[in-house]
Amino acid sequence: MTELTVLGACHHDCPDTCAWEVTVVDGVATGLRGSAGHPFTRGTLCPKVNRFIDRVYHPERLLTPLRRVGPKGSGEFEPITWDEAIGEIATRMRTLIDAGRAESILQFEFAGTQGEIQMGVMIDRLFDAIGASDIKRELCGVTASRGAAEVLGVPFGVEPESLRHARTVVLWGTNTRITNRHLWPFIEQARADGALVIVIDPIRTDTAREADVFVQLRPGSDVALVLALVHVLDREGLIDQPWLIDHTTGWDALRASAAQWTPAHAAKATGIDAERIEWLAHRLATEQPTGIRALIGAEHRENGQEILRSVAMLSAVLGSWREVGGGFARSVGIWHESALTSQVRPERRTFNMARLGEVLNDSNVDPGIEMLFVHNCNPANILPDQNLVVAGLERDDLFTVVIEQFMTDTARYADIVLPATTQIEHLDLSPAWGHFYLALNQPAIEPRGAALPNTEIARRLAAALELDDPRLHESDEELVRDLLDSGHPFLDGITYERLAAEGWARLAVPEGARPHIDPLPGIPTDPMRLGALEHRPGRETTDGDSQLVQRFPLALMSRKQHPKFLNANYGGFTAHLPSSGQPLLQIHRDDAVARDIAEGDRARVFNDRGSLTLTVEISDVVQPGLVAMPFGWWHRSTPEGRAVNALTNATVAADDRGSAYFHDTLVQVEKAVGN
Repeated sequence: MTELTVLGACHHDCPDTCAWEVTVVDGVATGLRGSAGHPFTRGTLCPKVNRFIDRVYHPERLLTPLRRVGPKGSGEFEPITWDEAIGEIATRMRTLIDAGRAESILQFEFAGTQGEIQMGVMIDRLFDAIGASDIKRELCGVTASRGAAEVLGVPFGVEPESLRHARTVVLWGTNTRITNRHLWPFIEQARADGALVIVIDPIRTDTAREADVFVQLRPGSDVALVLALVHVLDREGLIDQPWLIDHTTGWDALRASAAQWTPAHAAKATGIDAERIEWLAHRLATEQPTGIRALIGAEHRENGQEILRSVAMLSAVLGSWREVGGGFARSVGIWHESALTSQVRPERRTFNMARLGEVLNDSNVDPGIEMLFVHNCNPANILPDQNLVVAGLERDDLFTVVIEQFMTDTARYADIVLPATTQIEHLDLSPAWGHFYLALNQPAIEPRGAALPNTEIARRLAAALELDDPRLHESDEELVRDLLDSGHPFLDGITYERLAAEGWARLAVPEGARPHIDPLPGIPTDPMRLGALEHRPGRETTDGDSQLVQRFPLALMSRKQHPKFLNANYGGFTAHLPSSGQPLLQIHRDDAVARDIAEGDRARVFNDRGSLTLTVEISDVVQPGLVAMPFGWWHRSTPEGRAVNALTNATVAADDRGSAYFHDTLVQVEKAVGN
């Protein structure tokens, strides 16, 4: 018997990017555990990844290329060889390219795997070379980043681990214990040292239940709360004026914006008692350092960018950046991105990914999309306005290719499905957006069946298309070495050999470094930009379009709430589902009583986009006027064959940038017929 341990890292769209160790016996992976020596992972994995070996060897794993033989969506396929699959795809691509319609090919991918290599380096190069259309990968993160950048110039947040030094920790719209669980021990360390943990959220999350103070604001009213806090800070003389003069601009405009936002006025907009607002302002200012943690929850709104901009402003007004433990802790992905610089890519026609349903169904798109190539993503499940997305995938004249590990909601509509390797079967370089540690993921076992890495699929397509650019044929190791050879000072001392031996390394950033205060490569120390703020409720909110509110009086939020799956990667697997075995509609008792709905009843949730039938859970998780459904369940989880995104709002900003307005969604709820 031969037993070995192979070092790697988790690939999921999660801030924790855990370092792991795979136990392999005679070529078979038999165990997976978190790296005990990793300062962030600390030897534990999350509930979903604890079952990852089961996923690798799951009986429903796709292990051979497939060609559709039944109607789109039926899931009826026949096995074919790789030569047949690559040949058919390349022939269709070459036909469109030769006809001058390369832009009718749309590459669609997101963060199904977040490693630098398998996420898309080689496939990006392939589609760059042929001039295909592309998407803006902005469903999550970019809106928040833009909001922070308006204040900070370049949105470098403080290292999340530094929150252990805070006296006041604010978790703003983030369910840390569920979606960022490896940060929670650092929060607990701060609390053990005397810190107060405050959660600000429209939903009473698991994190809110564990906090010292829970501030439950009305959905989307965050800017009003910030303006009220600034009002109190100014009125009470709690602002360090020398700090403002030395480190900010635009204070007069912000101060003018906050003038009318007395706590009493803000209470009407936010649903928070005026006394609680007064207390919160005093706490944030007088028990420093104050560390504010916000991720992407608040950005999925029409005013999402302004929300993140306002929270970044609040951290600047408080002067929280002065001390280690204070400041604004959001995604630190930009620290890794700036270090792992790659060659400049050519411009391609792009669409916001949230608009896929519109793009596939709009006859005015010129040239229209004739071929869709999906990798690292399940758009039929994760995108808003799901019915429109599915209508596009059902088009008979659309040829769809999906690289996948399982027969997902999207794969069922494919013409060709290509089997992909899992994380323990390929090489990758794993940055993080929740900490400063870079990891090398090394293949622990040979690819199962005929599965191939994304990179090898791209290389084979490039060969079939007779594209001879050497960059299209580099090995995965060459790609990793190229990225590590950027010369950026954050990578000082980090080599391929070191990562292969140790598994991970911290970016060369001093512990306790204060971005935007201390001189650091590429991070501005220019004054933080304050300015005018305005609370503007979204059009599809309970404070928005009055005619729409009359028809659909309840706000809907789609939540990542169950620790065993959280997102669509695991939403179709029985072992990962909650005990209910089905998605539940969470509704406040007041709203349920008004509709004669009881616990366990079946209810119809609907708006103009779609309708779903779900079992009701009456819960104090939500406030009156707000209902919640879990994100990530597969279509088969409801009688309608759809999930929560059949209802959600696909609108994006006028400049086609940033997240869709998922959380600005109005619905009505009624008891289902037959209860």
